[in-house]
Amino acid sequence: MSRVFIIILHYKNWKDTNECLKSLDKLDYDNFKTIVVDNDKENPGFSGGMNIGIKKALKQKADYILLLNNDTIVDKKFLKELVEVGESDKEIGILGPIGGKINWLYTKGVHVTKNNDYISGVCMLVKRSVIKKIGLMPEEYFLYFEDVDWCLRARKAGYKCVLVPEAKIWHKVSSSTKAESFSYIYYHFRNGLLLAKRHAPFFIKLLAYFVSFLVYFKQLIKSPSKWTKAIKLGIKDFYKGRFGKYEKNRN
Repeated sequence: MSRVFIIILHYKNWKDTNECLKSLDKLDYDNFKTIVVDNDKENPGFSGGMNIGIKKALKQKADYILLLNNDTIVDKKFLKELVEVGESDKEIGILGPIGGKINWLYTKGVHVTKNNDYISGVCMLVKRSVIKKIGLMPEEYFLYFEDVDWCLRARKAGYKCVLVPEAKIWHKVSSSTKAESFSYIYYHFRNGLLLAKRHAPFFIKLLAYFVSFLVYFKQLIKSPSKWTKAIKLGIKDFYKGRFGKYEKNRN
């Protein structure tokens, strides 16, 4: 039985984290350990926090590393389902129950149930060999799109990213960054462009840049709001090469 390390990123919600941990206690899989990374302290972002756990898991000879959102509840058989699929094909590198498709024109991802481009970081099982080959999660994103980038890098390295809907989990969708929040809008606009820069086909990349300029100038003529500020700063920071955590004192 392959050795799995489950990494849970905690951020300001012990109620969800504890409920997730309780559901893991019922797993029908014996060879696993859990690492909880507490992001309440310095908060290095999603990828930064997960990388702390990944490094520890690799040092302890993990065969698989499972990234799991703290606002999830898992079925007792979900890990067994994932590992069995992973073991069935050496070319499978990343797998999970939630997949996504990339809309390059709007530089965003949409969850799908088949024909996926990537596996969502909500629940992502990764083979040790993948991380050794392509490296840790990219920390430039800080929040959002790092899972997409990681999967696309794995695909370019020759691995498959496989959707396993039989592995059931329930995702509450955390309130730490709501869809209407400044952070959500800022990181989605900035990081969507970063993803396009790194992975989009050449002409699609040019089109994404063109659309970003149109969006930016559209915000200039709109009434000032939290949304317009977040969009403008996200686009501006991309072109200025400002990545990682958003700093409020940026101009």
